[in-house]
Amino acid sequence: MTYRIVFVEDDPDLAELISDFLSRHEMDVVIEPRGDTALATIEREAPDMVLLDIMLPGKDGLSICRELRPNFDGPIIMLTSLDSDMNQILGLELGANDYILKTTPPSVLVARLRSQLRNMRPAQAASEAAAPIKTQRKLVFGQLSIDPVSRDVILEREKVALSTSDFDLLWLLASHAGETLNRDILLKEMRGVSYDGLDRSIDVAISRLRKKLGDNPTEPFRIKTVRNRGYLFSLSGWE
Repeated sequence: MTYRIVFVEDDPDLAELISDFLSRHEMDVVIEPRGDTALATIEREAPDMVLLDIMLPGKDGLSICRELRPNFDGPIIMLTSLDSDMNQILGLELGANDYILKTTPPSVLVARLRSQLRNMRPAQAASEAAAPIKTQRKLVFGQLSIDPVSRDVILEREKVALSTSDFDLLWLLASHAGETLNRDILLKEMRGVSYDGLDRSIDVAISRLRKKLGDNPTEPFRIKTVRNRGYLFSLSGWE
């Protein structure tokens, strides 16, 4: 499986060097050289992981991490030359999953990135082993189609860019169209953990899906909120 990564780095030579190395290890890298356009690039590319330098033109990596974290459930990795305990603590407290120095050997860098990507989807790996998603048929609801083989989502003849985890959440909801799925079910299927009453990651992911699918954020009609019960993928919201 190939993972999609956005690498925010303003040194073109270093960015290309790391990108080339990662591409040999099933990681498709999109390079973004500026901090002030990074969030737009991340939203457009819908990556599985984001790598952030700290010193960037326009906006620093720590600020990007702080703004990105509430709306992105994939790993955020600070990849920087700043060997500072304070920066490392700040980065982790702002929501980064790891803090890696650019002097780290490439093989170790790959191992640490792979570890984060594995941790992102522990439950999905188990479910795919038991019942591969590729055995499923494409789902079609009016002008929405979801293809589990190509992992393409087409809405009103336009391709919708979704991260791996967002696609998996959409597939789970759509596979149970017309049924209400509570947060506990969704978290167990997506991440292999139970809902503790505080985890808001599913709510954030649902909000992100609604935005991508043109749903009404205040009165959603495609992915509905069923009060005190969970979320429901509507059968009639795609005409």
